[in-house]
Amino acid sequence: MAGETVITVVGNLVDDPELRFTPSGAAVANFRIASTPRTFDKQSNEWKDGDALFLSCSVWRQAAENVAESLQKGMRVVVQGRLKSRQYETREGEKRTVFEIDVEEVGPSLKYATAKVTRAQRSGGGGYGSQGGGQAGGGYSGGGAPAADPWASSGPAEGGQAASGQGGSAPAGDPWGAPGVGGSDEPPF
Repeated sequence: MAGETVITVVGNLVDDPELRFTPSGAAVANFRIASTPRTFDKQSNEWKDGDALFLSCSVWRQAAENVAESLQKGMRVVVQGRLKSRQYETREGEKRTVFEIDVEEVGPSLKYATAKVTRAQRSGGGGYGSQGGGQAGGGYSGGGAPAADPWASSGPAEGGQAASGQGGSAPAGDPWGAPGVGGSDEPPF
């Protein structure tokens, strides 16, 4: 939408993500990140930490379940979303303003760590925006991957074709290998 402030922040998780469900069954995960600027002081020849920026973040639906399953306190993450401000009044009558991020994308920072990405199965059979079954932990592959999962193949695909798709047809179930997609940067859906 126009007029929204989109922001990308790199920081560390202050707590474990908290996964909850709305009465309608939509998953929401809340977490906080701390982003601390660092500068190198040439006179003392050492790194100096600046003031930490603490931001509350919320992520919805399948991404919320994936965040709760994958991330934990202390992990360095990259968060992208819409920056929102909210005003409220304390019990003592003081007016406060807080800034929060409605998260669109989140993932581990790979600057100082490695990660193994496993594609999660969708629960509920719906497309983007589906509510799923509202099951905590449901829809995960549990370490294994279905036979038609193109993310899981590390060797040759079905029929001896190369997994890169350069040897002819794409593996079965590969949405990027759909007819008419070759040479186009647009997804087939």
